Amino acid sequence: MWPRMGWRRQMKYYGRRIARLPGSDSSLASGFAFGAAVSFTPFVGLHIVISVFLSWIARSNMIASAFGTVVGNPWTFPLIWVWIYNLGDWLGVGNSDGLSKTQNFHKLFNHMMTALLKLDIGYLSESAWPIFGPMLVGSVPTAIVVWLVTYFIMKPVIGSIRGSRAVRRVAAAPTAQNERRIG
Repeated sequence: MWPRMGWRRQMKYYGRRIARLPGSDSSLASGFAFGAAVSFTPFVGLHIVISVFLSWIARSNMIASAFGTVVGNPWTFPLIWVWIYNLGDWLGVGNSDGLSKTQNFHKLFNHMMTALLKLDIGYLSESAWPIFGPMLVGSVPTAIVVWLVTYFIMKPVIGSIRGSRAVRRVAAAPTAQNERRIG
């Protein structure tokens, strides 16, 4: 689970992979931002589908949106879930009993999926909604802020990577005189 090449090099690798995708800097940054923002929603298992759909609607790069969902991962999900639950609770949807400190979110999502497949409305309304409701409400403002921050960080980063790549390509290209000598 720990990248062999280290975190910094891994992030550089993903940045270059995203910058090499076809599309404008804005399209790539917007797609990545959709992926990152959707990672801050409680729709576990649907992040890629939702981010690709939103990118398609906004005419952003859909592959970059799939890369953006990497923001939500096993290390960040516990922090994200506690944050969006507490924010939703603070916004008035929860009952302020501090469930996020003792709640097993993994177990909750597992039972919710089982209840959805069995259409067990009783479990969903009595057990899942008191936790899922505040998370859903807390995820909306968080996702908006994450989208804005990610977009305005990624757009110049992608432009910089593409610019330095173009400079390297021009420097490596043979000049017209060298081509005449070879041919």
